[in-house]
Amino acid sequence: MSRQARTGDRLVLTDWAALSPWGVGADSLAAGIRSGRTAVAELDPDVWRTPYRQGAPIADLDLPGLLGSKGIRSMDRATGIAVATVGLLLAKHPIDRLASTHSDVGLVLGTTSGSVQSMMSFTRDSLTGAKPYHVDPARFPNTVMNRAAGQCAIWHGLKGPNTTVAGGAVTGLLALSYAMRLQRGGHCAVVVCGAVEEFSEQRAWLEWHARADGVEPAPLGEGAVVFLAEWESSAVARGREPVADLLATEFGAFTDPESARSALARCVSRALGRAGIRAEEIDLVVPGAAGGSLGEAEQWALDDALGGDRAPRLRHRNLLGDTASVSANVQIAVALVADAPGSPGDRLALVTSVDREGITGCLLMRLRGHRERVGQPPTDAGAPTGGRENQR
Repeated sequence: MSRQARTGDRLVLTDWAALSPWGVGADSLAAGIRSGRTAVAELDPDVWRTPYRQGAPIADLDLPGLLGSKGIRSMDRATGIAVATVGLLLAKHPIDRLASTHSDVGLVLGTTSGSVQSMMSFTRDSLTGAKPYHVDPARFPNTVMNRAAGQCAIWHGLKGPNTTVAGGAVTGLLALSYAMRLQRGGHCAVVVCGAVEEFSEQRAWLEWHARADGVEPAPLGEGAVVFLAEWESSAVARGREPVADLLATEFGAFTDPESARSALARCVSRALGRAGIRAEEIDLVVPGAAGGSLGEAEQWALDDALGGDRAPRLRHRNLLGDTASVSANVQIAVALVADAPGSPGDRLALVTSVDREGITGCLLMRLRGHRERVGQPPTDAGAPTGGRENQR
């Protein structure tokens, strides 16, 4: 199959994998979303010395059990989670069944800043050791942002384009948009695209000090979610059924919550225009649900762009805590497992995200109606069922 798309071909998602506090695999994440039970729990202060009382780390993370004991000694937590999650996806879809050659399979992996734990630990060792240069050289690669993506490619034999994308809460959407450009440009036929985030004491302290005055930040979570993105013609030819069509992504920048509202509203309007979709055709919305004023700006923007709360808005943030770069990927997973009683056909889903550093974006997808749905995530209790005209 040629890397170039046939006329009228569509970019689609055909499968996904996850590693989360709920367990190993996409089914575990889907079951957690379906149940509505939170993975956030009290942290053991003897294990996690953080300013947070609660969090959602992956309990008893067993990398040797997932990857084997060979070659993992120098892996940090974020890298291990990423390599294991990509492995879960490729175990179902071996590379020789994905494309003609290993160079036809690319990888785009999102992260907030790589492994904060590795960066800070290595720096500390360089300052507290017998001499500044008495550090473990095997751990130096963990301090660079693209360590996880590089190890995924080496471990699993991915020889196509390899890219690391960082954009805060919007990272997952940025990574997927980049993957779509790689495919449209003919650089690869299939892309493994996702994001990874670690839970660590170092990340916890950085997030704690970055909080707004007097505001306790949301509990932190971790994990990875990766998707298989490819051309529909290639997927069907190799026996893979699309679960969603990727219609459009759009991004914007802002300087304050009020401008975040207008920036996101413009993103949604542009995405609808590019896809030839009317606002009233959207069947469900999965907002990023950022807290505070940014969360309110996101809700107002959706009202502005869609004309009120016609489509259900599905929540996820309270279930896994703040998963940072993986947030948008969890949102996509929420859309994929969402059920719509009485609506067996294809449905249009909108995923939106707003990051505190001034980035916002959205993804418009068509969910394939003929696939079996896992379950229905809970509706966001924080969003009213009617429009906000009477509140303005």
